Amino acid sequence: MEFPDLGKHCSEKTCKQLDFLPLKCDACNQDFCKDHFTYAGHKCPFAFKKDVKVPVCPLCNVPIPVKRGEIPDVVVGEHIDKDCAYHPGKKKEKVFTYRCSKEGCKKKEMLSLACAQCQGSFCIQHRHPLDHSCKAR
Repeated sequence: MEFPDLGKHCSEKTCKQLDFLPLKCDACNQDFCKDHFTYAGHKCPFAFKKDVKVPVCPLCNVPIPVKRGEIPDVVVGEHIDKDCAYHPGKKKEKVFTYRCSKEGCKKKEMLSLACAQCQGSFCIQHRHPLDHSCKAR
């Protein structure tokens, strides 16, 4: 062998191919062959520093800004814990919130059906003064 210092072996553990024109990864500064020089090709642990992509929250579909040098998975996880608009464990707002004021009735309505005479809130069945025994007559 006339040129023993010519070329370098691929830094990928499964490859180790001698390459006469190796490519240096700009994130981890290791030499790779043409098959492994991409970030995904050698599973570069520092790719997040160079390969800038905007991650999207899987729950609320909002793009999450990631500063250079931050790990996207950590930033998205913090977003989900603090700022995410989607909360699966959070109780939903009740739609039927206006309970009937008629004694013994447990029905609820979406809208307040107030009696003009006694100002009580009633269900559709008891909305008329005669139906709820209105005391303001």
